[in-house]
Amino acid sequence: MKISIQNLTKAFPSRVKKGDPVIAVNDMNIEIPSGKLVGLLGPSGCGKSTTLFMLSGLESPTKGKILFDEQDVTTLAPERRGIGLVFQNYALYPHMTVEQNIMFPLTNMRIPKQEAKAKALDAARLVQIEDLLARKPSELSGGQQQRVAIARALVKMPNVLLLDEPLSNLDARLRLQTREEIKRIQRETGITTVFVTHDQEEAMSICDIMVVMKLGIVQQIGEPQAIYDNPANLFVANFLGTPPINIFKGKIENGMAYIGDEAVVKAGKLENQEIYIGIRPEGFIYDPKGALSLDVDHVEVMGRDKSIVSRHEASTKPTVRSIIDSDVKLPSDTGIMKFKVKPNKVFLFNMDEERIL
Repeated sequence: MKISIQNLTKAFPSRVKKGDPVIAVNDMNIEIPSGKLVGLLGPSGCGKSTTLFMLSGLESPTKGKILFDEQDVTTLAPERRGIGLVFQNYALYPHMTVEQNIMFPLTNMRIPKQEAKAKALDAARLVQIEDLLARKPSELSGGQQQRVAIARALVKMPNVLLLDEPLSNLDARLRLQTREEIKRIQRETGITTVFVTHDQEEAMSICDIMVVMKLGIVQQIGEPQAIYDNPANLFVANFLGTPPINIFKGKIENGMAYIGDEAVVKAGKLENQEIYIGIRPEGFIYDPKGALSLDVDHVEVMGRDKSIVSRHEASTKPTVRSIIDSDVKLPSDTGIMKFKVKPNKVFLFNMDEERIL
């Protein structure tokens, strides 16, 4: 099922008397290819869950259209859209067994009991909980409850699967394991899936396509690695990456980009101007003859990597973090160290609009 979102806008009334409406989603245009797993990513309040609720029919758009394939579903009731929806809190019925929870959508559709049982078993096998069918939700771990919620959403083989921050209640180890499971299930079923998260690592690891949002506006759409390698603006560059990108105030002068008085990278034919320079943590190379001087505070050894924590007066953040191979020998003393930078890990942004140059 292909999803087309056309000029989609959602405005909520202001909580302040006679105040302007709050624009949660602002003129969104996206085409989601059939059979892909798409992540809506952004900080709290960026409009990603509101978008999901409009796709599900739980929220009505203020304007714009939603098409599933060529069918306009903008005003269609949720139960007529052919969707499966998994909420953040799973919303399982505590008095029902796992089997009854999974069968519930089929029972509502008046599917015969034996057929519903068979389909529930198939859905349970898909998410690997077929041995838990007789239990109640209170007897399950968080990860198992989450699988029940996914099985319940999948049991009627929806055209579209919508997941609203489904991993946020799980611990770190379970989150990693479950996101791999979601990717496996999505590939096995081929169901077009929209996944809402504020966790960029989560989105980058499982999504085919990522939609980065800020204050209701789409900032960039593309494959996760492509967005990481070519961020459209400073917000996207800052939001993606662990540790986050380092940002310096700099300038372009005569074809070179400078941080302070040090020329760090060529700027081609860009005109002379004040800029922001972003350097990914993995973009530094320790070199006593390098152009960039950093005042190193301490070095953290993390197995295969060394994380160098330093300072620079042009940095917009309290510290600068550089990741280098653990085999690289560094001076035993802290203080000023010199670095070269990898040009493909350096991004230049204009000062006014913070868009990439």
